[in-house]
Amino acid sequence: MSHAPPNPALARANAAHTAAFGAPPASAALAPGRVNLIGEHTDYNEGLVLPFAIQHCCAAAVSPRTDSQVHILAPDLPAEQQAFAFDLHSHDRTSMRGDWASYIAGPAVLLAAIGNQKTGVNITIASDVPLGAGLSSSAAAEVSVAMALAGLWRLDLAPLDLAKLCQRAEHDFAGVPCGLMDQLASVFGQEGRGMLIDCRENAVNHIALPPSDRAVMVVINSGVRHSLAAGEYAARRAACEAAAGTMGVSSLRDATGSMIATAGLPSEQHDCAMHVVSENERVRDFAASVAEGSLAAAGCLMFASHESLRDLYRVSCAELDTLVEIARSVRGVFGSRMTGGGFGGCTVTLCDPEAAARLSREVPAAYRAAHQRECRVFPVTASVGARLTKLPG
Repeated sequence: MSHAPPNPALARANAAHTAAFGAPPASAALAPGRVNLIGEHTDYNEGLVLPFAIQHCCAAAVSPRTDSQVHILAPDLPAEQQAFAFDLHSHDRTSMRGDWASYIAGPAVLLAAIGNQKTGVNITIASDVPLGAGLSSSAAAEVSVAMALAGLWRLDLAPLDLAKLCQRAEHDFAGVPCGLMDQLASVFGQEGRGMLIDCRENAVNHIALPPSDRAVMVVINSGVRHSLAAGEYAARRAACEAAAGTMGVSSLRDATGSMIATAGLPSEQHDCAMHVVSENERVRDFAASVAEGSLAAAGCLMFASHESLRDLYRVSCAELDTLVEIARSVRGVFGSRMTGGGFGGCTVTLCDPEAAARLSREVPAAYRAAHQRECRVFPVTASVGARLTKLPG
């Protein structure tokens, strides 16, 4: 259990919970968002990814009820969207799809089944992870709720099982066929370390990231989220599965460039498969470059990753492309790429410490001139993963 001072999200969740439900929470937890340094759209292809947990967290505060109702409160949202309630034993999970509360309800229902819980709960969440920015605000919410409820109900879940439960909740309740990367990153984060994750084995290998006097990571939020993201995500996933089937492999993890070149795949399947195979290689090379201290080489791989996501996987957008090109022009930048599912959201840039200030000065004006909208530039640090902050009793 963490003894660190409450962060702002936790303070908001605790205060709102006490005000709404008449007593302080019985259990509470924090779970971070994540930035993926490299390895995009490879997780659901049993490939390799390299994320790290960030300092921005979602907080969940929970308390028991005497009836079978689950009452969910999100004080950070507009007033008309803050509250959601359902019955633990007579709910329609598919009717929740498209609602923010599905990401909270899913872990609650699945954990209640594991613990044979008959009575409901009050759940309050507050988050400092930007919504819709590709920094995994959904997984942070799922993991924080699951951890807080596991503490409340005294359920002893292994970290990997907790991550898998949250992934299943997103599949079954939110209707999003996500891979496991986001949940693993939120659960297994360590300060100062990234996670080289093998998504076939769900194996997490922590690797040291460059010290802050050599390099920093900067996120730039484009401020846009294009509506086609969900449908296009599903389409890319289907193209990958179809390509793997045509080549007779269980997933694109087992494919090679030569196999793809000779398989006679339709153009979309060909390009998606080529991205996945080449991206897995870039993840391996990136990890090796970081270990060797070759930040210029690591940065080149980030630029190449973005180009592949733009040209082959086609999940970038004009705003993200502009942010990457502006970053490329800033002195001291090693590399930059979109991070997350795409079609908006954020970029992540690896740069020397002095360049971080230059990015903050130069990017907003150039981006505003190109797209007539604002962006947000902020540093991120590799931080600790999910943790209980309060146990009942």
